[in-house]
Amino acid sequence: MTIASRQPGMAFELALLLVLATLWGGSYTFIKLGVETIPPITLIAARTAIAGALLLVIMRMRAVTMPTDGATWRRFIFQACLNSVIPWTLIAWGERFVDAGLATILNSASPIFTFLFTAMVTRHEAASPRKLFGVVAGMAGICLIVGVDAFRDLGTGLVAEVAIVAATICYACAAIFSRGFKGLDPMAPAAGSLLAGAAILIPLSLVAERPWTPTPSMTSLAALPALAVFSTAIAFVIYFRLIQTLGSVGTTAQAYLRVPIGVALSVSFLGERLSPTAWLGLACVAVGVAAMTIPARKTAAA
Repeated sequence: MTIASRQPGMAFELALLLVLATLWGGSYTFIKLGVETIPPITLIAARTAIAGALLLVIMRMRAVTMPTDGATWRRFIFQACLNSVIPWTLIAWGERFVDAGLATILNSASPIFTFLFTAMVTRHEAASPRKLFGVVAGMAGICLIVGVDAFRDLGTGLVAEVAIVAATICYACAAIFSRGFKGLDPMAPAAGSLLAGAAILIPLSLVAERPWTPTPSMTSLAALPALAVFSTAIAFVIYFRLIQTLGSVGTTAQAYLRVPIGVALSVSFLGERLSPTAWLGLACVAVGVAAMTIPARKTAAA
C-alpha cells in the first residue's frame, strides 16, 4: 500500500484526534461547574454510570455483545482504575482549588509520561527521535500558551496540583495498558471500564459524601449530563478506536490539542485569560502533534 493510499484514512484518524481533544478539553470546564455544588466522588460516579449505561444501550442497538469472561472484566476493572476512577476523582477534587485552565495544562503532560514509559519500560512502540521532538515541541507550546502569569498561584493549591499531575501519570499508564483490548469493538472496553468504574465509585460516594445531603445548582446539574454524554461516552469510544489506529503515544498527543481548547473554553465560560503568546504556542502544539502522530514517509527502494 502506498503512502498516498493511506492518507485519507490517516486524515480521518487525525480528525477524530481533534474531536477527542475538544470533548476532553471541555471536560475541565464541565467539572469545574459540576464540583461547585456536587461532591467530587459523586460527580464522577454519576459521570461513569450515565456514560456506561448509554454505551451499553447503544451496543445493544448495534448488536455488539459485551465480553463475559472473567479475565476481560478484570482488565476492564484495572482499566477503569487507571482511566477514570483514580484520575477523574483526583481532577474533580483538584478543580475545587485550582482553575480549570491550570488543570488542563497540568494534565497535558500525559504524552511525556507515555513516551517515557514506552521508551524505558514496555518498548511496544518505537521511541523515535521524531516522537521525542514532538514531546519537546508540544511542551514548548504549552509553556507559551500558559505564560508566566498562569502559574502565579502555583503553590497555594500545591496538593491539588500534585493530585492532577498524579492523574496525568494514570492516563499515561492507561493508554499503554489499553492496547491490550485490540480485537474488541471500541465500545466494549469503553462501556466495560465505565461500568466497572461506576461499580467502584457509587459505594464510595454513598459512604464518603452522602450525596443526598447537598443541594446541587442548576448549573452543576446541567454540566453533569454534558460531561457524561459528550466528554465521556462519545469520547471513550473515539479514544479506544485511536489506541488501535494511532497507538498509545499518538493518542495521548491529543493532550497538547486539549490545552488550547480547554483554555479557550475556560476563557469563554469561566472568565480566565489567555497568554499573549498563545498563537505562537498553538503553532508549536500543532508541530508537536504532527511529529507524534503522522507516520514518517518511507523512501522507495532503489
